[in-house]
Amino acid sequence: MTNFIVKKVAVLGAGVMGAQIAAHCINAKVPVVLFDLPAKEGPKNGIVLRAIENLKKLNPAPLGNKDDAALIEVANYEDDLAKLAGCDLIIEAIAERMDWKHDLYKKVAPHIAPQAIFASNTSGLSINTLADGFDAALKARFCGVHFFNPPRYMHLVELIPTTATAPAILDQLEGFLTTTLGKGVVRAKDTPNFIANRVGIFGMLAIIHEAEKFGLSVDVVDDLTGAKLGRAKSGTFRTADVVGLDTMGHVIKTMQDNLADDPFFPVYKTPEVLAQLVAKGALGQKSGAGFYKKVGKDILRLDFASGEYVAGGAKAADIVGRILKEKDPVKKMKAMRESTNPQAQFLWAIFRDAFHYIAVHLKDIADNARDVDFAMRWGFGWNVGPFETWQAAGWKQIAEWVAQDIAEGKALCNAPLPAWVMEVDGVHKPEGSYSAASNSYVPRSDLAVYARQVFRAPVLGAGAIDGRTAGVTVHEDESVRLWHMNDEVLVVSLKTKMHTLNSAVVAGLERAVAEAEQNYKGMVIWNADAAEGGPFSAGADLQEAMPAFMMGGAKAVDPHIRKLQDCFMRLKYANVPVVAAVAGIALGGGCEMLLQCSKRVAALESYIGLVEVGVGLVPGGGGLKEAVCRAAAEAKGNDILQFLKVGMLNAATAAVSKSALEAKAMGYLKEDDTIVFNIHELLHVAKTEARAMYDKGYRPPLQKLIPVVGRYGIGTFTAQLVNMRDGGFISAHDFKLGTMIAEIVSGGDVDQGSLVSEQYLLDMERKAFLELLNHPKTQERIMGMLQTGKPVRN
Repeated sequence: MTNFIVKKVAVLGAGVMGAQIAAHCINAKVPVVLFDLPAKEGPKNGIVLRAIENLKKLNPAPLGNKDDAALIEVANYEDDLAKLAGCDLIIEAIAERMDWKHDLYKKVAPHIAPQAIFASNTSGLSINTLADGFDAALKARFCGVHFFNPPRYMHLVELIPTTATAPAILDQLEGFLTTTLGKGVVRAKDTPNFIANRVGIFGMLAIIHEAEKFGLSVDVVDDLTGAKLGRAKSGTFRTADVVGLDTMGHVIKTMQDNLADDPFFPVYKTPEVLAQLVAKGALGQKSGAGFYKKVGKDILRLDFASGEYVAGGAKAADIVGRILKEKDPVKKMKAMRESTNPQAQFLWAIFRDAFHYIAVHLKDIADNARDVDFAMRWGFGWNVGPFETWQAAGWKQIAEWVAQDIAEGKALCNAPLPAWVMEVDGVHKPEGSYSAASNSYVPRSDLAVYARQVFRAPVLGAGAIDGRTAGVTVHEDESVRLWHMNDEVLVVSLKTKMHTLNSAVVAGLERAVAEAEQNYKGMVIWNADAAEGGPFSAGADLQEAMPAFMMGGAKAVDPHIRKLQDCFMRLKYANVPVVAAVAGIALGGGCEMLLQCSKRVAALESYIGLVEVGVGLVPGGGGLKEAVCRAAAEAKGNDILQFLKVGMLNAATAAVSKSALEAKAMGYLKEDDTIVFNIHELLHVAKTEARAMYDKGYRPPLQKLIPVVGRYGIGTFTAQLVNMRDGGFISAHDFKLGTMIAEIVSGGDVDQGSLVSEQYLLDMERKAFLELLNHPKTQERIMGMLQTGKPVRN
């Protein structure tokens, strides 16, 4: 085994993509140096410094913790090329001009270390042509590595070799991209715009063409082609505005310049409406106008006929909405094709156009159909890839309908479907996915990095194992599943909606701890929908407690809160390690649960917080108690108040981390908790941590008394809250909630330095929680949340 360790990365170009790629390397604790031209005025590295400063302002945030922007090393091409010698990976990310890139390559090539990988982040230029002029050694270490914008959040990276790229280089880079940066890697062929942009931009052009043909407005098209199709909720035209109409125009031009022999070439003509918008500087969101324009609070849409902006907000027709809700993909596609409604006909047309295109071009752009599906899912936010959609809707029938439309002149071009389409009965099978180039089914990559993914991203029809049913079930009911993979770690998966914590989940967790202590080395709390963006836990199930409250008031809820507290204490003091595998939202009770586990393994995109004040309550499951325990441990005899104030204000303001990195800074994650960048590796790492803790001789912490700040803390915190209330930052009821939180974390009306037990703090939490249940303002907040799902400010 030969390790490939990237000790340092250089990014050439501090534009939007280059700066954000550098930021994501810093997120992953990879040292990075960011280059650009020397500034003509001011500090010589001014261009890079401004780019780094801008990273702190962007939304969505490129950095998991904006303070880490200072860790990006700055450089320019005039003074600092020697720094390249210490880099194992150099990523070029300058503007999409072949001549500019070649000029830069001549400048940097002599400074690249003999073993370093050199890659271009081009979105569509030829990788082989970019490598022109390199010596043989550098050609073997050069490839394309196309990140999607924004790099922190978009899962896809396309890896594109030249004819001379050494296979080992690609394998090494794929491992680094997958585990360290958390990406889904698709290997693309060196064709214009590669896979995702090639298929995605064609799809957008086809949609514009069909929308004009069927007379549909941009807002209706976006409603039809967004979330209702399982795609990005911004739909088509709003997505174009976000990407930038000039950027879209550039990608289209790449196709125009390089695909003259493509049978779909006429479709690559820049739409007249797009050309007109770009000509007058209406470039989309960045210029304030594109296909949409915001005027005051109103979002206006472009009217194609008049060229003016008019009132928007139109939606899909009800009958088409019902068709799209059909769960059977065979029936859904048939209904769209046979409907006389223009919107339904439009939908069939864009599906037909996409199926026609990917069939004709599969051999040219990708090794197999799986890579096309992953490219569209990970790069364009589709829930289901185009080949998956085709196969699910009935491969043979769809093929016949597409062929019929081609023969009748309804398709966008008259190129026939390739012969292989009629010879197969689907492109995804358990043995692999169809390759038009080799006329065979290609299995998944067997690179060592994928052994870390217990459940790899599935492809419809490939028969992949599912985390909801895999392994050996020890116990399962409507709320939880206890299971294992014939190994030494018990896994607990929540099944409730949003993984809320009801009495059955509490009982399931108690049962799991007892089972793990008797038969396993450890226990992991992991949810099977983590990789699909599912939550860790949205907190306690308030709806379950409502009947008890209505029947017997707050006293009737007391046993439920006690059981929750006892359950979380059982997790904390279990005789085997309990590891929380956290991804997505972990709010309220969900946050309290992870706080009291032995260790946390969190995906980068974890959003953690004690948010009970949003429903007029205070944390009641030990969240405040844990803030006190952690502050006392961190203070190590110093003034605890300085360590406690962060936890107190987090709870009082319902602050939620915007990443796992920020969760560490906020104290929700400990410094030795593990952050995982690839969501598919979360379970593997969590189980590895549990086993390692057990093998090191794990013992639960000893219960001990905790020093508190008492009246001194209450007075200090209350003064802060008064300022927030009087400044209009919090309401009167927020002030009440804040003072109750301050009293609990301070340990109540006692002297500073008094020692209290965890149970004492839990009793204070529960008492305050129950008292608030009877408060009219809290009841307003709870009912508002249950009815609308949104917090009420009162």
